[in-house]
Amino acid sequence: MTDLIRCPWGTTDPMMLEYHDKEWGKPVRDSRALWEKLMLDGFQAGLSWRIVLKKRDALRLAFSHFEPEKVAEFTEDDIERLVNNADIIRSRIKITAVINNARAYLAMQQAGEEFGEWIWAQIGGKAIQHVGPVPTKDALSERISKDLKKRGFKFVGPTIVYAWLEATGLINTHHPECFRRTQVAKEA
Repeated sequence: MTDLIRCPWGTTDPMMLEYHDKEWGKPVRDSRALWEKLMLDGFQAGLSWRIVLKKRDALRLAFSHFEPEKVAEFTEDDIERLVNNADIIRSRIKITAVINNARAYLAMQQAGEEFGEWIWAQIGGKAIQHVGPVPTKDALSERISKDLKKRGFKFVGPTIVYAWLEATGLINTHHPECFRRTQVAKEA
């Protein structure tokens, strides 16, 4: 596997290499998994993705495996517990956003909208095969960010949304020569 061509960021260390090769950019259609990844991208804001990967298991444990029904019931006591949990990213604003976003996710569900179906419908159901320089945001991520905020979501700016779209395979931004580009394109 070491002689394969990868996206340059995916070769920095073993953890990033494994994430690149097995997870990043792989199309995700499951609503709960998409929501979890959006929440993790929110935690990543201002930090490196490596930090999130290092703390991901602890974040999953702290946030009831990102089950929106459980997270939506978190209280102020839970927020204090999480802010004091040294194993996770302890940003109060990010923690509060996750709880809020669980409620917004459930509100969509209660209105008859499945999160996964909704996001894939934003791109016509088929992953975008991006060509050229990769932006940090674009018109699509700005539109989706605005729509999420209208639905009550927090901490979902266009840059976070674009990173999420990449990570979940809605936009394939693997380098043109990366061995994963063709693989994830076939999965979309």
